Amino acid sequence: MMMFFKQKRLWLALAGVLMVLMVFGAAMMGSVLGAKPQELPVAIVVLDQPAALPDGSAFAAGELIRGKLTGLVQLPLSWSTVATEAEARVGLDERRYYGALVLPADLSSGLLSLASPAPQPPQVRILVNEGMNAQAAAVVKQALDQALQAVKLELGKQLLGQIGQRTQQVPVTAAQALLAPIEVLYETAHPAGANQASGNAPGLLTQLMWISSLVAALLLMLVGGQALKAGAKRAEVVVGQAITGVAAAGAAAAFIVWMATAWYGMELHQAGKVWLTLWLVGATFFLLQSALLNWIGLPAMGLLVLLMFFSMPLLNMAPEFLGAAAHDWIYAWTPLRFASGALRGTLYFGGLEAARGEAGVLWATGGAFALLLLAASLKRGEMAGVTRPAAAEGAEK
Repeated sequence: MMMFFKQKRLWLALAGVLMVLMVFGAAMMGSVLGAKPQELPVAIVVLDQPAALPDGSAFAAGELIRGKLTGLVQLPLSWSTVATEAEARVGLDERRYYGALVLPADLSSGLLSLASPAPQPPQVRILVNEGMNAQAAAVVKQALDQALQAVKLELGKQLLGQIGQRTQQVPVTAAQALLAPIEVLYETAHPAGANQASGNAPGLLTQLMWISSLVAALLLMLVGGQALKAGAKRAEVVVGQAITGVAAAGAAAAFIVWMATAWYGMELHQAGKVWLTLWLVGATFFLLQSALLNWIGLPAMGLLVLLMFFSMPLLNMAPEFLGAAAHDWIYAWTPLRFASGALRGTLYFGGLEAARGEAGVLWATGGAFALLLLAASLKRGEMAGVTRPAAAEGAEK
């Protein structure tokens, strides 16, 4: 027993376990546990037309509410005032806002009508952009709900005071209306479909494509090593890897789309476009992974696995939830984030046109690593630990 505990490798193994826990703990929890929403962009539309009070002054409830809401610094929101509801909806479509608050044109007149025998409470609308990020949209909805509750309470007190200046008796209808002076309507923009993991399907599909591409890149590297050992030319091997890998990515993307819909009932309105986006994602991943494996060899697997584990927790998080370190060191550049964004645009925002920004990054990344992979055909030496026979090396020279 004592001889066992005297072995140096035992303590090295224990130190290795501790190191693995530290690295993967930082990857899986470091960027998530400290996440909190801040500065979530929200549009506010003030269509309200001021109404005249009995004393002749103007009552502008829209500007009053806008001032109250934008002055609440404790809200994790960043307000953008836009002129029309159409402009706000364009911002939702372009993934610039997580939500929008629309104050109607009859807001002031509707509030003043609460003192009449026929009160007509105005309707304020909250639009939440679920497709952009379900978690952020839920935070926006909750924050706007809480803020409007406080505003409604204050407005009710002001209106009650105005009514009290004219009469000591408040009609029952007016009293009831003052309890809820504003009616809030909700609308979900770009909703996630059925069985979409609450809007997290883009992240899940990205992870599936990364893993499948990584397996394909590793297997094709090993096949390439055997082909070199049998006497094949390195250029032929590398080109064969690239063509086979990109084709395999298309097949894997088709299988994932079929599996998601047939097995798990995922609602995909544009399955063909989702397949094309997944194919681009898988091809980019394969070219990146294959290039690193061909140049570095099997040690590149460790880097690629670490990249996956550090990126996965961020795929379904809004960037406004992240700390500066996680955002700048990982989120800003990881290819998995651009892949998830491209799929999010395709799934929830109308197809390939909505994903062109992230798709452009993927095309550029895939092209750069394709050139790097082809450049590996000029490399001499081993591939996947397999050395070419001297005769074959001489023939290639």
